[in-house]
Amino acid sequence: MQTLNAVQLAQRLLLPKVQQATCLVDATMGKGGDTLFLARNSSPAATVYSFDIQAAAVKQTQELLTRHGLEQKVKLISANHATVGEHVGLGMLEVAMFNLGYLPGGDHLLITKPQTTVEALHICLQRLQAGGLVSVVAYPGHRGGNEETQAVEDFLEKLPQSIFTACCWNVLNHTKHPPRLYIIERTRGEFFEGDTARED
Repeated sequence: MQTLNAVQLAQRLLLPKVQQATCLVDATMGKGGDTLFLARNSSPAATVYSFDIQAAAVKQTQELLTRHGLEQKVKLISANHATVGEHVGLGMLEVAMFNLGYLPGGDHLLITKPQTTVEALHICLQRLQAGGLVSVVAYPGHRGGNEETQAVEDFLEKLPQSIFTACCWNVLNHTKHPPRLYIIERTRGEFFEGDTARED
């Protein structure tokens, strides 16, 4: 049996929901892997909102989508993922994916940051429909990655259990700080604390 890495496992776990979804977010575009996954597996009527601050990421993702004939389904947004609330309304979102860290092959000093990652995650959870799913792949092994991973975990641990279920997948017997996968499901639709204060 082939062992799945954290990104592949996230995609496998989210696939049934993606196939039914019409509003999806890739909060960390990178080289376009998750964006392509969301666009290829969602319904023809779906829209994927994909975010990255690096021009190289947008360019690579645009080329990837064009090769697969999926560019019309995706809105590539050259902005921080904390701006997701400017593009997705409350109660619209069905699936969101975060793959934290740096752009593969790019500058390893340009990384996602704890504050804006948690802010973007919070906004996505605000906008998530009941039954919606969010995945976060975090990398504690690179510089700044452990702080970001801990910030994400601290935030998720405080989510109200009456509205959300947050789970963590972690490899226990690998060295060098393997990635962690978090999956969050919104089980009920009412606002949680902070929703109304952040509503657009």
